[in-house]
Amino acid sequence: MAEQEARTERIAAAIDRVDGARPGAGAPTTKHRRMLESPYRFLRGSAQLFYADLADGVLRLPAGFDTPACTTAVLGDCHMGNFGFVTEKGSHGRHIAFVPTDFDEACIGRAGWDLMRLSVSLFVGAELARGILAGRYATDAFADLDGLAAASADDAEAAVRACLDSYAETCRRVIDNPMVRRTTLDRFARRHPLRRYLKKARKRAIGGKKFERKSSLGKAAASGPNGLCFRERPNRYRRLEPALEESARAAFRPYVDDTILDIVERLGQGTGSLELPRYYLLVGREGATGTAGLAMAQVVEAKQQRVAAPVHAFPDLDPRNSLGAAHLTVHIQRRVQREPDLLLDQMEWQGAHWLIRSRHHARVSAEPEEICLAKRHVGQRMRDYAVACGTAAALAHARGDNRSVRFETAMADALDRERDGLIENARRYAEQVVADWQCFGRLMDRSGDG
Repeated sequence: MAEQEARTERIAAAIDRVDGARPGAGAPTTKHRRMLESPYRFLRGSAQLFYADLADGVLRLPAGFDTPACTTAVLGDCHMGNFGFVTEKGSHGRHIAFVPTDFDEACIGRAGWDLMRLSVSLFVGAELARGILAGRYATDAFADLDGLAAASADDAEAAVRACLDSYAETCRRVIDNPMVRRTTLDRFARRHPLRRYLKKARKRAIGGKKFERKSSLGKAAASGPNGLCFRERPNRYRRLEPALEESARAAFRPYVDDTILDIVERLGQGTGSLELPRYYLLVGREGATGTAGLAMAQVVEAKQQRVAAPVHAFPDLDPRNSLGAAHLTVHIQRRVQREPDLLLDQMEWQGAHWLIRSRHHARVSAEPEEICLAKRHVGQRMRDYAVACGTAAALAHARGDNRSVRFETAMADALDRERDGLIENARRYAEQVVADWQCFGRLMDRSGDG
C-alpha cells in the first residue's frame, strides 16, 4: 500500500510540475481529460514522468546505450504517433518524406531514450487496440469496428524487435556509406500500411488535387471581403483582444516573408503541450485571394516552449541543453532534418520563449489504432510500420553529427549486445504505463469530474 501511495504521489507531482494543475485538485483541465481517454494518451501527455523514471532507475536503459558515444540530437518524445509525412523545407517544399514530426522535447541526449520510448509506445499501442475492441477505450479513427482484429502482445514484441533491427541496419548502412544520412523514406510498396498516407499527403501538397480543401492551409483559411483570413471556427480558433493582437503582429512580423493577413489563438492542439499558448499567423501577400493567393500563403505557428522533459531530468548531460527552450528546439530540428524548414526560428516575447515555424500544408500521420487495428494481417501491418519508424529515427539520429560514424558504430554494437534487455524493459514499462493511467484515473475521480 505504501508503495502504491508513493507511486500515486510521484505521478501527481510530475504532472503538476509541468501542467500547473494537480490531478484531482479542482476541475480537470482539457489536457487531463484527454489523458484520461487511454494509456496511450497518458503516455503522450506525461513525458516528464517517463524521464523522471529513467533518471531514478524506475525504468532502466541497458548500460550499453548509456555512454557518451551513444549521444546525439534526440527527439525526446519519440512515440509511434510522432512520425508522419511532411514536405521537406516546410510549407512550400515539394519533396514529401516520412520523418519524425514533433520536437517539443528534443535535446542532446542518449539515443536509447528515443528507442525506449518508441518501443514502449508500440507495446502500449497494441494495448490500445485490444482495449478498443474490448470497450475499455474509445476511438474516433473508425466508424465501424466490425471485422477488425487487434495486434496481440506477441505482435507488439515482434514489431519492437523489427523496429530495433531496422534501426541497427540503418546504422550499419551509414557506417558503410555516410551519404545514407541524406536519404529519406519516400516510397512504399503497394501493400505497405503507409502507402495510402503518402498518397494523401501528395494530394494535400501545393499542386495536389485536394490542396484547397484538405491541406492544413486550405482547411484553415478562406477568402473574405478583404482577402484571405482564418475561418470562423470557435472550437479551434479564438480572436485576440486588440492590444494583444497589435503586440503579436509587431513581435512576429520580422520573422515572416510577407504580410500577416490574420492572426488567431489556436485552441485544443496537441497533447503534451496542449495547455501552452500558441498563435496561428496567416501569412501571404496583401489582398491575396483565390487559388493563386492561397498557393502563395502559409500558416505560421508561434508556440510557447518550456524546458524539455529530458533536460529537466538530466540537466548536466550536455552544455548545449542550456540553450533557451525554443532555441534548443530549433537547434535540434535543424540538425536532424535532411532539409530543415525554411521558416524555423525562435524569440523571446512576454517573458517566455517562443518557437516560430511553418505549418506544413501536407502533414499527414497515422493514429496508433489505425496501425494496430486491421481486418487482416494486423501483425505484419504493425511490423511494417515499426520498421519505418526505426529507419526514420536512425536517419534523424545519424544527422546529429556528420564528422564520423562513431555514433552509428556504438549504437549498432549496443543493439547487437543488449537489444533483448531493452525490449524486456520496454515491455515491463508499458505495463507500468497502463497501471499509471489507472492510478491517474483514480486521482481524477477525486475531482468529481473524472
